[in-house]
Amino acid sequence: MDVTAIRTTGLTKRYGDFTAVDGLDLEVGFGEVFGLLGPNGAGKTTTILMLLGLTERSDGEAEVLGLDPARHPLEVKRQVGYLPDEVGFYGNLTGRQNLRFTGRLNRLERRAAEARIDELLASVGLTDAADKTVETYSRGMRQRLGLADVLIKDPRIVILDEPTAAIDPVGVLELLAVIRGLAVDRGVAVLLSSHLLPQVERICDRVGIFVRGRMVEQGTVQELAARMPSREVLVEVGVDGDPEMTRAALAAIPGVAVRDQSRLDPRVWTIAADGDRRRELVGILIAQGLPVFQVHRVGIELDALYQRYFQQAEGEAIHDAVA
Repeated sequence: MDVTAIRTTGLTKRYGDFTAVDGLDLEVGFGEVFGLLGPNGAGKTTTILMLLGLTERSDGEAEVLGLDPARHPLEVKRQVGYLPDEVGFYGNLTGRQNLRFTGRLNRLERRAAEARIDELLASVGLTDAADKTVETYSRGMRQRLGLADVLIKDPRIVILDEPTAAIDPVGVLELLAVIRGLAVDRGVAVLLSSHLLPQVERICDRVGIFVRGRMVEQGTVQELAARMPSREVLVEVGVDGDPEMTRAALAAIPGVAVRDQSRLDPRVWTIAADGDRRRELVGILIAQGLPVFQVHRVGIELDALYQRYFQQAEGEAIHDAVA
C-alpha cells in the first residue's frame, strides 16, 4: 500500500505573467503533519486549491490519494477534509445542528452521525457549547467547530489553511493538540498552511519553506539546519561583572555577533558564532578578568532558519529580476 497521501511534481500555477506557484515538488505521508510555512501571498493557498481541484494547474502533476484532483475533484473532496481560514456556518443554528447538516450532506446514517457528532464535539472541546447558536461563538470556537465539521466524514487527508488565526493562546493549544492527534492516533495525513512559526514547529513532523511561490527547502528542522550553508552556532553565555564590559568583550571577538541580552538576568547573553567556539570564548573572557559562570549551546530554532532561508530566497529573486 502506498504510504504517500499527497504527491506533486513540478506543480505550477500562473496568472498571466505572474507565477503564484513555481515547480512545486511535494510528498506528504499518512500519519504525518507537514507544515507549509511562508508569509501571506507566498502561494500556500493557491497550492491547496490545486490539490482540492478548485483551481486548475498551469503545469506539472498532482496526485491526492492516487487521484488527479483536476480530473476527479468530487472523489478527492469525498476523502479530503478542508478547513479554510474563514469558516462559514449557519449562525442561527447550534453547533450540533450545523454538524448534523454536514452529516446529511455526506449521507451519514442518522444514528451513526449522532454518535460521531458527540465524539467530535468532545474532541474539539465544544460539548458544553454544542447546543448554543453559532452566532454566539468566538472565532476560536468557530475554528474548532470547523475542524469537527471537517472530520465528520472521517477523511484520510486533512488540509488546514491558517487554522489558528486570531484564536486566543489557550484555544490555539487545544486546537493544535487535536490536529496532532489526527496524525498520531488516526494515521491521517495533515497538510498545515501557516505563517506562524512556533505553531508549525510545535506539531509538524516536516516543514516546507515557501517563498514567492517556490519551495526553497523542506525537511525536519534538524535537516533544514544541517543544509544551511555557513550555519551559525548560538551560544548562551553568563558572565559576572559589568554587562557593558561583557558586551564590548564579546563584540570584539572576530566571528562573534551579540544577539540578545536576557531581560531576566542581564549577565546572560546570547551570541552567534561561526562555529562551536565555546572553549575559545571562555578563555578570552577569563583573560580579560570576566568570570564565566555558564556557557552552553542554544537549540536550533525554526524562526532563525526561516529568516535565513527567506532572506536567501529574496536575495536570489531580486538578483534574477535585475539580471
